[in-house]
Amino acid sequence: MNLMNGTYYTQFIMNGFSMNSCLQSTVFLVFFLMYLITVSGNLVIIVIIHTSNNLKQTPMYFFLTHLSFIEICYTTAISPNFLDLILKGQKIIPLTDCLIQLYLFLSLASVESFLLTTMAYDRYLAICRPLHYQNIMSNKMCSNFVLSCWFAGLAIPSGLIILLCFIQYCAPFTINHFFCDLSPLLATSCSSNIHHVKAFEHFAASCVLLSSIFVVLTSYIYIAKTILKIQSSHGRKKAFSTCASHLTVVILFFVPGILIYVTPLAHQSVTLNKWISLLYTEVTPLLNPFVYSLRNKDVQLTLKKYLNFYFVGSVRRK
Repeated sequence: MNLMNGTYYTQFIMNGFSMNSCLQSTVFLVFFLMYLITVSGNLVIIVIIHTSNNLKQTPMYFFLTHLSFIEICYTTAISPNFLDLILKGQKIIPLTDCLIQLYLFLSLASVESFLLTTMAYDRYLAICRPLHYQNIMSNKMCSNFVLSCWFAGLAIPSGLIILLCFIQYCAPFTINHFFCDLSPLLATSCSSNIHHVKAFEHFAASCVLLSSIFVVLTSYIYIAKTILKIQSSHGRKKAFSTCASHLTVVILFFVPGILIYVTPLAHQSVTLNKWISLLYTEVTPLLNPFVYSLRNKDVQLTLKKYLNFYFVGSVRRK
């Protein structure tokens, strides 16, 4: 681990955003409500799909349930500690807890990256190869895709976490961020071999994000070509509407991720790093349920059916 003068240093001081003490309660309430809405919104998506025979048999919605579950885990790995940090201003965090949070964050982000890529491939098959779609995207194949996403996502960050266990961290042992992200943690290190960790970080991030975005862009290029060949404007609009929600989520997820982990931005501006990180750890998971529920007619119809059943049943019982 981190040997300093013959002893093991195992704690860091985490700084969040500098803010007026009068604003702390307001900011805490805002992000607490965002966390509740994120968790409840994604839970609603999962329940709607699992209780609808039509939706749960469709590959796209099978993938969506896993995406919603990932978003719940993803934001839960960050938000409770962030809320505690808002109230306290500073937070002491053990190295072990910091590495666990970092692993959960990186692994869940990797799983989401691969899952969004799989969903793009699903849309490609549905629009560009509709006659073969049912045969290719069988229940077994969908399950294999999801298992592969989870296995790869959980495995890839493991090597990075192991490397972080064997580097030294120097005073003042302060992480200038609102969670244990990689670049702020590396900023506290004084090890001579830190460039190996940075190289591994860049390689792993490039493999996950750039390979995923390549597959997504390739899929959508073929999708766009196929849609443009459709004669009727109604047919083109219907085909595009099946991709709109997924494409929106892809943009919200990959653009900030690439800015932070692939470009040099993360190591150049700590303030900008924190604001972009806030976007993809707090805002994006909040928006995802609304993107899918507001722009997806199948989800809207199923939600309305359950709401009507609930309210009509309540009125009758009264």
